[in-house]
Amino acid sequence: MSIRSTASSVEIATVHGPAVAEIDEAADPRFLLVITHGSAGGVDAPDLLAVRDAVTPIGGVVARVLQPFRMRGARAPGSATKQDEAWLELVAGLRGLRPGLPLVQGGRSNGARVACRTASPAGATAVVALAFPLHPPGKPERSRAQELRDAGVDVLAVSGDRDPFGVPEAADTSRLVVLPGEGHDLKKDPARVGEVVAHWLGARMRAAPE
Repeated sequence: MSIRSTASSVEIATVHGPAVAEIDEAADPRFLLVITHGSAGGVDAPDLLAVRDAVTPIGGVVARVLQPFRMRGARAPGSATKQDEAWLELVAGLRGLRPGLPLVQGGRSNGARVACRTASPAGATAVVALAFPLHPPGKPERSRAQELRDAGVDVLAVSGDRDPFGVPEAADTSRLVVLPGEGHDLKKDPARVGEVVAHWLGARMRAAPE
């Protein structure tokens, strides 16, 4: 694994290709939030930007990660095993740049699944799951709820009540927030998404070690 840094952009080479993280600093760093996109999205999704804007003022160093499969131009992550392997590598690289900060990881849609699946081996203290895709549209029998249950850490799930991918059950998360009128993209009122995440993380990280 190698790392090349330019200003706020960091390129991390993994066994499955390079990833790029856009890092936004906090004036008083309290924790590191590594967050990523969905299958066909990018790091400038409205909800990800809103989370960044809300979390940096409470001490979150926010790294928005463009994963290797998107760097290759693919619109689907392919093998979950390979995706998770790359994620663990890039998170380790980012943690090396910000030693001592507690790790929170998260993502939207497919990225939320990755964050849940890798939370324990990554050493995360919590997961932020935006628009977690509970099941493929129209196929509720293909539930992915076990990924939420198996995270091994507290999970905040934020979903829209009009999400065709479904909404998790409160019992499968530490905290579930369902936003009225929002779909899978959570772009109707992204600032509200950021507020929810910052409120939850602020309460958790207030006592984080210096």
